[in-house]
Amino acid sequence: MMADLLKRLRNGLHWLWRQEGSAGQRCRGLAAGVFAGCFPFFGFQTLIGIGLATLLRGNRILAAAGTWISNPFTYVPLYWFNYTLGSHVLGESPTLDFSPELTWNRNVWSLGGMVASRLLLGSAIVGFVLAVAVGAMSWFWLRRSRPAP
Repeated sequence: MMADLLKRLRNGLHWLWRQEGSAGQRCRGLAAGVFAGCFPFFGFQTLIGIGLATLLRGNRILAAAGTWISNPFTYVPLYWFNYTLGSHVLGESPTLDFSPELTWNRNVWSLGGMVASRLLLGSAIVGFVLAVAVGAMSWFWLRRSRPAP
């Protein structure tokens, strides 16, 4: 059963890598998907990745696959890291006091913007770094594994 699952996974990965387009097109598509997958826009990451791949003239199927960098197993560590990085760049965020007097006044609503700005900035930085790294690694791998003419 496990061997069958691994075989299907391997065949699926081979199918993804055999997508049409040059090595550059495939890598740009994958990088666009990884970038989009680093943002907490659940349900829209694939659409954003495909849109970016279209703008960058990358492979749209690999862009959709690249968004799988965020999945139920990676959501918490990825977005926690993104938020932490954004907090370091923008300065430490104030702590939220969970006292009984806490109400939904202006102070609580302002914290939402503070959290969102740190998360989105961290997501943009992590997404850019990962997109460049994944794009470069896949480009070198595809160029190396290209059959000789």
